[in-house]
Order: sequence, then structure tokens, then C-alpha cells
Amino acid sequence: MTPAPLAARLRSPSGPLFFPVTAYDPDGAVDLDVYRTHVRRGVEAGAAAVFACCGTGEFHALLPEEFEACVRAAVEAAEGRVPVVAGAGYGTALAVRYAWLARTAGADGLLALPPYLVHAGQEGLLRHYRQLAGATDLPLIVYQRDNAVFTPHTVVELARTQGIIGFKDGLGDLDLMQRIVSAVRTEAPGDFLYFNGLPTAEQTQLAYRALGITLYSSAVFCFAPEIALAFHRALENGDENTAHRLLDGFYRPFVELRAQGRGYAVALVKAGVRLRGLDVGEVRPPLHEPSEDHVKQLAQLVERGYALLEEDA
Repeated sequence: MTPAPLAARLRSPSGPLFFPVTAYDPDGAVDLDVYRTHVRRGVEAGAAAVFACCGTGEFHALLPEEFEACVRAAVEAAEGRVPVVAGAGYGTALAVRYAWLARTAGADGLLALPPYLVHAGQEGLLRHYRQLAGATDLPLIVYQRDNAVFTPHTVVELARTQGIIGFKDGLGDLDLMQRIVSAVRTEAPGDFLYFNGLPTAEQTQLAYRALGITLYSSAVFCFAPEIALAFHRALENGDENTAHRLLDGFYRPFVELRAQGRGYAVALVKAGVRLRGLDVGEVRPPLHEPSEDHVKQLAQLVERGYALLEEDA
């Protein structure tokens, strides 16, 4: 696959970008049957793309063979209806290995997660992502967060690199993002893609749209796809009343609940999937499960979110 088809399929999404959780059985092993069901339901619900084995999918907790099996299962479940993008991370050598595993499994592209542990300079980061982009023919999206933070000049160089098609921001510095968008627009003009990759990105998407960034991750889509789709449609249609009602009544309270526990950006989402009737198992260590009270609050919040949709019907 060449970079252009994936970029074209992502440029005008018909729905949210789906980051499925990884399913485990009661013994903690990967449950591929449940995982296929989770991915298939998301695609049928209206996801524009599947991002398999990324942050929400506990990339950090997967063995290489588990990763390959999950990516292959996601590709099978998607059936070519939407593109499947796989995570790739750690140091350069391991990231390249995961990239090849993703290619073997049939992925359409890669989301490059930050390097493991080290805080590298801009020159080293650029070298890392260029090597990863050149290792396979899979199009690459670079993810900015934690220890991988880029200057506008570095992003210009990334945009000029063959195979790198986009930049996902999980930092939330809007001043930096405005300078990045401006620098790439003037120094490396083209069809470079930008993504809002903050946890519960809907909460900040109105601000990102002001920068021209319309693509965003949706963890909520994992367990409440109708709510995520309604918000996405409101943004696309300029329906601020619906967007604000969902932000005020669902997304802001969800973000406040998510902030009650470390790792809840994954664990709370996984609890939400179980609440909706699909047993995807618990999170793997070092993450931990939400408290019983927090799960109860989540159930009430989801119920409130669906009630808001009925008000709009």
C-alpha cells in the first residue's frame, strides 16, 4: 500500500476514529473472538477507521505475538470496510519489528507511539521516526505526547519525510500546535494530516477545529458509539447546541470521572465496554480496575448521555 490511499481515506472521515480496547479472557490471555466482535461492532456502528493496539488497546501490555494476532483479527473484522492502523513503539529496533508485524498482519498504516523512557533531542527524534517510516511501506502517523514533543521545525522535517502522512497531538499545547500547523503550511505545503489525540478528545475538539484540525480519537466510541456519533455529526453540521449539550451533560462529567484514577483513560473505557454487555476482561498490570463506585457513576453517566440523545430526537 502507498501512503496516498490511507491519507485519502482518513482525510474526510464519515465518523469518529475508533480505538478498540484489547479483550482478555478470565485467565488474562488475549481473547481474539471477543476482540473481533468488539472491532466488528465498532465498524458496523459507523467508525471511520480502526486504530488497533494503540494506547486504549494497551499496546504496552502486549507481547509481539499477541500484537500481531490482534492486528490480524482487527483486519479480519474490518473486512476492508475501513482502514486499520496499528500502533508501533518502544526503541527504534523494536518499533521497526512491530511495524513489520503490523504489515504482515495486513494493517493499512502505523501510529508511531513515543519511544520508551528516554527523553531524546529533536535530532534523535527525527532520526527515530525517519528510520521507522523507511522500514516498511506502511504510511506513518507520528504521535506527540509525553517524552516525544516536537518543535515546528522538526514537524516540517517529518512532513517532508517519505511515508509520514500525519501528526497526532496528545500534548494539548494549542499555541505550539498553531505554530506547527503554520510552519508546515508555509514550508512543506501538501496534504499533511493532523489529529487531536488527547484523552476524551471530544472535550477539546471545538478548540482544535479552530486550528483546522478536524480528525480526532474517540475512546467514548468504544462503549457509547451513538453518543460519539451524535457529537461527530454535530461538529460536522455546525450544530453547536447539540455539541454543547453533550459536552455539558456527558463529556465534561466523564472527563471529571476519568480524572479520579490514574490509568482511567484506558480502565474506565474498558469498564464502559463491559457495562454495555461485551466482556472484554480487565486491564493488565500496571493499570488497575476502577472502583465499584466509579463504575456505578459511569453507568449513570452513560444513561444520562443516551437520555440527552432522546431529547434531541
